[in-house]
Amino acid sequence: MKKCVFAGTFDPFTVGHKDTVDKCLRLFDEVIVAVGVNRGKERLFSAEEREQMIRSVYKGEPRVRVVQWEGVIVDLLKREGTSFYVRGIRNTVDLEYENAAFYASRDLDGDMVTVYLPSEKEHLHVSSSLVKNAIAFGTPYERYVPEQVARFIKEKYEK
Repeated sequence: MKKCVFAGTFDPFTVGHKDTVDKCLRLFDEVIVAVGVNRGKERLFSAEEREQMIRSVYKGEPRVRVVQWEGVIVDLLKREGTSFYVRGIRNTVDLEYENAAFYASRDLDGDMVTVYLPSEKEHLHVSSSLVKNAIAFGTPYERYVPEQVARFIKEKYEK
């Protein structure tokens, strides 16, 4: 069985993230979506909330598994028994950042295979930061997140 890991902070999970997971489902038998936990960084949503949002998007899809993760990616890949690490790429800035991280990780584990999946053009401008700013300023964000995530955000912030 071929499986991959797609890791990120997902604060919150966007339509761009969903597009990457959906593409992974076309390539792999199982997709592990790893919610990054960094105790030194403050997030808008807790790791548990981010995990819950993603699970709600993929409810009924047994090939998607959501986990929390803290540490270096090669340790997560070993824990999950796969060498495939997927990254979504929106632009050259993402590519440069991901390439630097790739080479550092390859120094730790030469068996790691990184797969870059380009963003669809309608998602090039979508980011979790864009969504967080929209929430903060009370502007529309619904088109940037899956419907289930929008419902979660409304329940938390629009009471």
